[in-house]
Amino acid sequence: MDKIKDAVDRAAFLEAMRCAVSSVTVVTTDGPAGRAGLTISAMCSLSADPPAVLVCINRLSPVLGIIQANGNFCVNLLGLEHRKVADVFAGRIPALRNDRFACAQWERGATGAPALVDALTALDCELVSHTSFASHEVLIGRVVDLRMRHQDPLIYVDRSYYGVGLRVDTEGATQ
Repeated sequence: MDKIKDAVDRAAFLEAMRCAVSSVTVVTTDGPAGRAGLTISAMCSLSADPPAVLVCINRLSPVLGIIQANGNFCVNLLGLEHRKVADVFAGRIPALRNDRFACAQWERGATGAPALVDALTALDCELVSHTSFASHEVLIGRVVDLRMRHQDPLIYVDRSYYGVGLRVDTEGATQ
């Protein structure tokens, strides 16, 4: 087997990732270890059978240990109207750092994790597995409950929030 080349330069990689478009999500948890949450963009569908998602959280985040201790998390996909929620859970609004959940209305999911009442989608998950990679922990959650509504998503690209302004169907036609 050929030797794998060295990794690319970190700064070049970060600059390249500015082109990646992702959903903006707030991952929440509640249970014996307490209630916590954070904004992430590293989330994706993993499996439909059984329904599962994965999220990636920096190992330095105090929220990671709370999720692992509680054994649950809820992935709240945000809509355009949730920019403030995203900023609060990213720690960008100092006045709400001590009670981030005060920025919106929440309800308890099947696992006990907080679900944003008006989230585009709230995926309530049981933590079933996790693994470390470099600076992050990859968490796998089995989706035990979900709620959804159809609105425009909040997306993140080039270090900024955006909405979706134009939809192109699979045949290339604009809608």
